[in-house]
Amino acid sequence: MNNEQRWKQRFQNFENAYSLFLRRIEEYEQFPHKEAYQMALVQGFEIVIELAWNTIKDYLENEGYDNVKNGKQAIRHAFQDELIHDAETWMSALEKRNLTSHTYNTKILEETLAFIHDEFYPVLRELFFKLKKYDGSTP
Repeated sequence: MNNEQRWKQRFQNFENAYSLFLRRIEEYEQFPHKEAYQMALVQGFEIVIELAWNTIKDYLENEGYDNVKNGKQAIRHAFQDELIHDAETWMSALEKRNLTSHTYNTKILEETLAFIHDEFYPVLRELFFKLKKYDGSTP
């Protein structure tokens, strides 16, 4: 599979995860104190952040980069190429994803939910629509 096919296929997976994430955001906004919706949002976040940075990686490889091996490198290059504009929030998202995958603490959960809703969601949306323009599926 060539780089263009790989990144477009990855984008399709990212698009599916993004749609799922949007549904989790909506549920959380309706019922912010329900533990099931909180946990569902965190899990949706964990999935979409992984697919987001992997989609960035594949997109950058299609653009000629060959040294993108992990999320931090993908974010740095995406910031340099102006694919994203808020690298700090993206780096924080990677850190929070690692934290939520390995620990459970109500204070961390509350902080993470606020971060996901208030900070991460807007930058994720921005990335999604920017990549959507490049994937060739929009008119």
